Amino acid sequence: MKTAQVETPFGSLVLSEENGALTSLAWGKNNEGTSAPTPLLAQAIHQLQDYFAGKRQSFDLPLNPTGTAFQKKVWENLSAIPYGETRRYGDVARAIKSAPRAVGMGCGQNPLPILIPCHRVVASDGTLGGYSGGEGLETKAGLLDLEQHRL
Repeated sequence: MKTAQVETPFGSLVLSEENGALTSLAWGKNNEGTSAPTPLLAQAIHQLQDYFAGKRQSFDLPLNPTGTAFQKKVWENLSAIPYGETRRYGDVARAIKSAPRAVGMGCGQNPLPILIPCHRVVASDGTLGGYSGGEGLETKAGLLDLEQHRL
């Protein structure tokens, strides 16, 4: 597995690539040292930098997240949520014939946050719900704010 780090307004992100696809995006420092990123990792870094600069609204990268069939169904649905929009956990649950709590669990297990935009899913009352990346709800609010003000 190859990794690369990118600095963002929400902290350091470590991207992982395996077999020509991105497999994870995690908050934190790359403790394995730095080396020249692969072409795919370099492309991912560039696209993330453009996203944070307000120049990109979608990602065009090969993704291969590891998860159960149910989790992959959740992540596929999340990937269809347009930039700058949100859906409620219940909306996603109805779309995949599941329960909101199960969707929340699927969001929490997303290995490619931002690229698979789990931050765009909110609670039924419009509050943020939860977020497992970065600084939690502060990061989720920041990502949503970035998208609302960059359209």
